[in-house]
Amino acid sequence: QVQLVESGGGLVQPGGSLRLSCQASGSIFSIYGMNWYRQVPGKQRELVAGITSGGISTYADSVKGRFTISRDNAKNTMYLQMSSLKPDDTDVYYCNALVQTANGMTINYWGQGTQVTVSS
Repeated sequence: QVQLVESGGGLVQPGGSLRLSCQASGSIFSIYGMNWYRQVPGKQRELVAGITSGGISTYADSVKGRFTISRDNAKNTMYLQMSSLKPDDTDVYYCNALVQTANGMTINYWGQGTQVTVSS
């Protein structure tokens, strides 16, 4: 079994910054792509940013230039540095990872989500 645990969410003023972390643990052989999604209740989950195992990253147009995704493969951890935050960035942020487990299965895992609130 594999767990993804997000941390780093909270309340921040407009224009502020936050850094989210997602740590994977458990029966992991390898982690392929990792992604950050966000979702407001009642709306579709939105892909915010993604990063390959080799470090190639992609971003939603709404966060380009403000958010930076990174990962530390040795720690099985992914990060999302968020700057110049806006009220529209208020959401629950979810970590997602495609994992090859130690017993050879490839499974898509999700974290439990962390709340980010941008408000004055």
